Amino acid sequence: MPSSTIRLTEDLKVRVAAAAERAGVTVNDFIVDTLAHRIGQLERRAAFNDLGQQRYGAVAASGETIAWPDMCRYLEARLAGQSPPRPQARKSVQ
Repeated sequence: MPSSTIRLTEDLKVRVAAAAERAGVTVNDFIVDTLAHRIGQLERRAAFNDLGQQRYGAVAASGETIAWPDMCRYLEARLAGQSPPRPQARKSVQ
């Protein structure tokens, strides 16, 4: 496996060592796991943003939206344990 060098302040090096000890892993494993976790967070956020952009694009292309009062009634009914029909998207009239 390839290796990389990172520079840590003395304070951060001590904190990483303490955290690794508390987690019961080596410093290397702690750093690798922490990087993998953070990268995963960033990848999930990017995927979430991409999906939002795709969905917004579909709404913009269709011109169809659900009126806010209709959506509020639907969500309130769902919160009350009811099974209301989903509100229908319609082209907005301006």
